[in-house]
Amino acid sequence: MNQPAIHIVDDDPDIRDGLAWLFDSRGYVAATWDGGPAFLDAAKAMLGHWGHAVVLLDVRMTPLSGLVTFERLKALCCPWPVLFLTGNGDVGMAVAAVKSGAWDFLEKPFQDNELVDRVEQALAAASAISDTDLEVYRLKQALTSLSPREREVLDELIRGHYNKTIADHLGITPRTVEFHRSHIFEKMGVSSAVELAHKLGRLQPLSIIQPPQT
Repeated sequence: MNQPAIHIVDDDPDIRDGLAWLFDSRGYVAATWDGGPAFLDAAKAMLGHWGHAVVLLDVRMTPLSGLVTFERLKALCCPWPVLFLTGNGDVGMAVAAVKSGAWDFLEKPFQDNELVDRVEQALAAASAISDTDLEVYRLKQALTSLSPREREVLDELIRGHYNKTIADHLGITPRTVEFHRSHIFEKMGVSSAVELAHKLGRLQPLSIIQPPQT
């Protein structure tokens, strides 16, 4: 079975089924999710093996809103472009989401052709990113997830300093350094300071997927 190209996340079954039928009729593989928790669980299962896909995400959902779902998806360092589907009164929230990295938004009711066009533009942008760029993207997102103290410890680690030296420099205990070190390695997906230094050396400026400016 092909990996879905479109993930439809909406707690309204009629909208989910209608959108799935629309994209199926255009030759796309679509997966539907009745809310943020189920979708995020599926995304976590694909961690690091994302493929190219687009997310259609409703703003107003329970128990997780579309905005909270989006923020948690970003925390997974998932590169999928997200297109918000909004109702009356939700445009302000959607604009804020776009400023925070979402691809775009469409206000309900929308024209089918317009939605398909927007999704195809997002898919084209996602497909243009190479595997190397995706790894750089993931590393950059992982860096942004570090706390200020974790960034300080990371800076010391890549200078080759030992835990006791780092503890002295930062005025904390070696045990606390080890605690932060463990979190850093987990977030960055490495098992040693040497591997961490190698990965950070690969970082180059990379623009997060954004829609063309109009």
